[in-house]
Amino acid sequence: MDRILIWVFPILIFLVLPKSNSEDENVKKALLQFMEKLSAGHEQNDQNWGWDINSDPCNSTWKGVDCLGSQNVKRIVLNKFNLTGIFDAASVCTAKSLHVLSLKENNISGFIPDEIGSCKRLSHLYVGGNRFTGYIPDTISQLRNLKRLDISNNNFSGELPDMSRVSGLLTFFAENNQLSGAIPDFDFSYLKEFSVANNNFSGPIPDVKSKFGADSFTGNPELCGTLLSKACRPSPPPSKKGSKHSSADRFLIFSGYILLAVVVLLIFALYLFKKNKSKEETVKVVKMGKVANASEEPSRTSSESKTGGSRSEYSITSVEAGTTSSSLVVLPSPVVKDLKFEDLLRAPAELLGRGKHGSLYKVMLDNATILALKRIKDLGISAEDFKSRIQRIDQVKHPRVLPPVAFYCSKQEKLLVYEYQQNGSLFKLLHGSQNGQVFDWGSRLNVAATIAESLAYMHEQLQEGGIAHGNLKSTNILFNNKMEPCISEYGLIVVQGQDQDQSFLSQSDSFKLDVYGFGVVLLELLTGKLVQNNGFDLASWVHSVVREKWTAEVFDRALISEGACEERMLNLLQVALKCINPSPNERPSTNQISAMINTIKEDEERSFISDP
Repeated sequence: MDRILIWVFPILIFLVLPKSNSEDENVKKALLQFMEKLSAGHEQNDQNWGWDINSDPCNSTWKGVDCLGSQNVKRIVLNKFNLTGIFDAASVCTAKSLHVLSLKENNISGFIPDEIGSCKRLSHLYVGGNRFTGYIPDTISQLRNLKRLDISNNNFSGELPDMSRVSGLLTFFAENNQLSGAIPDFDFSYLKEFSVANNNFSGPIPDVKSKFGADSFTGNPELCGTLLSKACRPSPPPSKKGSKHSSADRFLIFSGYILLAVVVLLIFALYLFKKNKSKEETVKVVKMGKVANASEEPSRTSSESKTGGSRSEYSITSVEAGTTSSSLVVLPSPVVKDLKFEDLLRAPAELLGRGKHGSLYKVMLDNATILALKRIKDLGISAEDFKSRIQRIDQVKHPRVLPPVAFYCSKQEKLLVYEYQQNGSLFKLLHGSQNGQVFDWGSRLNVAATIAESLAYMHEQLQEGGIAHGNLKSTNILFNNKMEPCISEYGLIVVQGQDQDQSFLSQSDSFKLDVYGFGVVLLELLTGKLVQNNGFDLASWVHSVVREKWTAEVFDRALISEGACEERMLNLLQVALKCINPSPNERPSTNQISAMINTIKEDEERSFISDP
């Protein structure tokens, strides 16, 4: 039955949805300008290539152009076209749905313009085998969806941009150029193909996670490392030359040291004065967790305030009478190596939100380090059990699960400290301001696959202890500085009570509650709708729409407009429906979920690769 539905639903979507217009006139004009500059006015363009202002790039024969069944240009493949012009990135990036651009094995000269960063949805860029020169623009590292990049066999020079900002990069070919400097810190855990051979790179080879051999780095005389069987030189000691100063120089330096010491003493005295004054004031501002002038309306998020009201700044006072610095347990982390409880007490803090499980604060330390502090109430377990639970979670490391950096627990209070994530949550990206960020189908599918794999790993490692997430939702999926999705607040909530179908939950069943929560996250990704809003319940609504066989109405209009593959969206919807099955025992395991979503992701990847 499921197989029949998968084939029937795309037909229904085609019939129900209004047919959108193809690329508009401005896009066609821009693409024609792009081709004119590439071909350097080649006469064959009008005769053989079919690029014409009076025709439709999606419904006629524009050679090398493919819309992949949509009404927007998705692929431009112009390999071996004997193109001798220049690359006009500003024009081609006018096609906002462009995913694949391949210009391999031509004679294109000039440089890659900064405007390449405007191709926000670009996932495959191939420019190998041309005569490009100059630097690789830093804007390439802003292409968050980029999966495959080939700049090999050109004359590029200078240093590579910081490619670590491109998460999920699978292929990087840059061999046979004149590139120099150090090799950037790529995310080698994801890379499947990599080569920087025959360039002018220098310095040590980074940790490639045992995935690539010497062939990927040969032909760079200044590179070193065990992979090339060439030891790196130790850093030279600081030079002692120039240490002989004239007596006048020595006097000036000595005077400067004295003046600096006086300034430091004055600053320290001022700091002590303000500290004492601050302690007196904060007692008036906060007492037993009550914030002066702060909104009492509960927040539905654990990562940012949804109330839209003004945020109060205050300092956190002693959580409990008699608290000492030894009460704070600092876990191994480079973020807060020497953190003390007093640092949290005197630090200015901002209330981000309140929920049924506690409050979240943004805290700035004296050294400008920003932390997120979660204050938990009504956890239902002893301080000793809480301590054991957090320490067990800290032992299970996963790059996409944010670990606590410190915690405090007593009978009355429990605090968790995390590194603050500036890029916000999945909830904010879906339902708030996107600030110009593209959150297309490929990006959403990547989020689903990443979170499924991370959750499956945590479940497997913590199955014996019965430690599930307990509160998985879009506000607890945060984006790190590379815009990679990460699970936050894992294991903070001890699951007790009943599941969605009102059946009693044992400790082992709490993992099934995580599956339900993940299913709702999938529905948010597919629909773009809030989970609950003025009596609206997302899971119930999706069930009712599917039951009435109006599945086309489920999907986010933004996904339909970009031409996302309906069949793969339907496949992901089927996964979501399995996750929110009313019966916990009928829900799949997170390992099964991860495998199903990876299959969909691989299908998506194959639809673009097909060797351009």
